[in-house]
Amino acid sequence: MIRIRQVKVLINRNSTQQLERKIASKLNIHSDEIEKIIINKRSIDARDKNNILYIYEVDISIKNENQILKKYFSKDIFRSPKEIYQLPKCGTKKLKSRPIIVGSGPAGLFCTYILAETGYSPLLIERGEKVEDRVKTVNTFFEQGMLDPESNIQFGEGGAGTFSDGKLNTLVKDSFFRKKKVLEIFVRYGAPKEILYDHHPHIGTDILRKVIINIRNQIIKMGGEIRYQNCLTNLVIENNQIMEIEINHKEKISCEALILAIGHSARDTFRMLYQKRIIMTSKPFAVGIRIQHPQKMIDAMQYGNTPYLEKASYKLVHQSSYNRGVYTFCMCPGGYVINSSSEKKRLVVNGMSNYKRDSINANSAIVVTISKSDFGPHPLDGIRYQEKLEEKAYQLGDGMIPVQLYQDYKKNQVTKKLGKIQPVFKGKYHYANLNELFSKEINESIKEAIESFASKIENFNHKDAILAAVESRTSSPIRIERDENFNSNIKGVYPCGEGSGYAGGITTSAIDGIKVAEQIIKTYANE
Repeated sequence: MIRIRQVKVLINRNSTQQLERKIASKLNIHSDEIEKIIINKRSIDARDKNNILYIYEVDISIKNENQILKKYFSKDIFRSPKEIYQLPKCGTKKLKSRPIIVGSGPAGLFCTYILAETGYSPLLIERGEKVEDRVKTVNTFFEQGMLDPESNIQFGEGGAGTFSDGKLNTLVKDSFFRKKKVLEIFVRYGAPKEILYDHHPHIGTDILRKVIINIRNQIIKMGGEIRYQNCLTNLVIENNQIMEIEINHKEKISCEALILAIGHSARDTFRMLYQKRIIMTSKPFAVGIRIQHPQKMIDAMQYGNTPYLEKASYKLVHQSSYNRGVYTFCMCPGGYVINSSSEKKRLVVNGMSNYKRDSINANSAIVVTISKSDFGPHPLDGIRYQEKLEEKAYQLGDGMIPVQLYQDYKKNQVTKKLGKIQPVFKGKYHYANLNELFSKEINESIKEAIESFASKIENFNHKDAILAAVESRTSSPIRIERDENFNSNIKGVYPCGEGSGYAGGITTSAIDGIKVAEQIIKTYANE
């Protein structure tokens, strides 16, 4: 096949037909000579609002490929490289017991999938419920405020990403094609095929739930086992080697290879691991608020009046006068701001979108970087910092999402009523003064950033923009140390994914899960 880059196509209802004609024109052939087109990448060039384009990279199959390549070979036209993910060869050391994966977020789920696919009969344990039951529990929480600390937005099958936008973009280099493997698995089990090539791929929480169920069923079919409402509560370690794990404070299971894919919110597990002298360090993260604007406003600013386009997103950064990095995070076009709490009397918010991104508002976190100078040197100090913020947020909102208009945030006063922008929340909300939540440095940094962002997106600083807090779980506040073989200081314990400090988001977490699975495969025999 021949790979062709920089194929530019006007965005309209005939974009697909245009693509074929543009390819033919680049190669000076007739469209009928093209046998097959595979889209590798598609991005949007919106620099000229009157001439917004799709930019494609494609692989095509035609007759006389060698002749075409001799004539048109360039940096944008060349023979398609082979891009195939390959598993390593199995090791020879025999496992006394099957691998155990803790946590069914992207890292745990994909680690389990790869191990099941290669015959290791893994056991996956998850403290929360399976997706079907978890959705009911979460909806009850949104409607009635009844929180289940073991099954919620953070805990349960699929991890925190199950109730998010389902964004799959990542800047990770993919020389081993693990990202391609992740996306192909998603598509195989029900995700839309455009995630294979879109520059900003997303699944949406509604479709992602169905995909997770299909992946679960396939894992079981391949010999894996999944147990829900099974929380890791202790480790039995002898001579610096994992021997057993304890589930729900009572059941013990023999274990020689333990993959910790516990997610960024498993604070009780982090504390238990610290007590077991597993080496971990604190790491920087970011905290802030969520802001809502009308999606039509964002679309108009990003795309002008161009139809036939997806809902617009943005990514903005600012360096405040307090020398704090401020940036938008987890932007959800056509989404919801949701109560993402996982602990009683603590409150945290996040963003969520369905596949169609069809709510009236866009929302994004605006977060400020913090470091050890803010929260302290102890490995668990970052967790304590998050907990204090979330306790304050719970108190400010009287147990509900604390909300404030931007104009009132600037004036340092409680909002009395909302303005022209309609709110889009999952979970009840309560008017508050968010200035009481953060330090002066963080508050002023957020305000500076919003004003700065308005120079890039008009009306970003709209007086009626709706703020909600607290966005405190942008990433894990700790890193569990691991060596070049993915082992922690305790032999047989493999930290993995976002919670352990090695990923950020669905795709990078899934990739890290695959990496750890590869290490198990290289080390142990699958018999």
